[in-house]
Amino acid sequence: MIVHKGETLFRQGDTGPLYRLKSGLLKIIRLHPDGTPFLVNIIVPDEIIPHHSLISPNPYFGTAVALVRSEVDILPVPEWYRELDRDPAKCRQIALLLQDKLRMMQQRIDQLTEAAPADKLRKLQAWFQSYISPETLTNLLTQDEIGQLIGLRRETVNRLLRAQARSDR
Repeated sequence: MIVHKGETLFRQGDTGPLYRLKSGLLKIIRLHPDGTPFLVNIIVPDEIIPHHSLISPNPYFGTAVALVRSEVDILPVPEWYRELDRDPAKCRQIALLLQDKLRMMQQRIDQLTEAAPADKLRKLQAWFQSYISPETLTNLLTQDEIGQLIGLRRETVNRLLRAQARSDR
């Protein structure tokens, strides 16, 4: 299944199948009770989502939106859980998937714990480049979303991006 840039794969609170991202990138947005969106995760190729439903079903935690043209496999829920009961190796596969996601989140924590805001932004840009090159981070995420990922205000992200553009000249 192809999900084009800006299209929604699933919505927060709905229930449905699991998905394996074959190519592309997805963002997971969580809506607060007041309707304010917050970017909580980036999904990269080979991930199966939603992560919190790999062992048992649960409604979708957020809304998945394609950042670029993405190819997704649909994994039917009843078959997925039946296979888990029959095949212990499948549980190991899930553990390895979750381990990879934890390692990715550790990289994100590294980005957040940088002291200098410019270093936070540089680390995020470097991480994204491994998935989106030659595309740029600012073509895929708003300054608000970039700030949400690295714990900075939009205004700070704007100032840092302008400074980078000046130094690149």
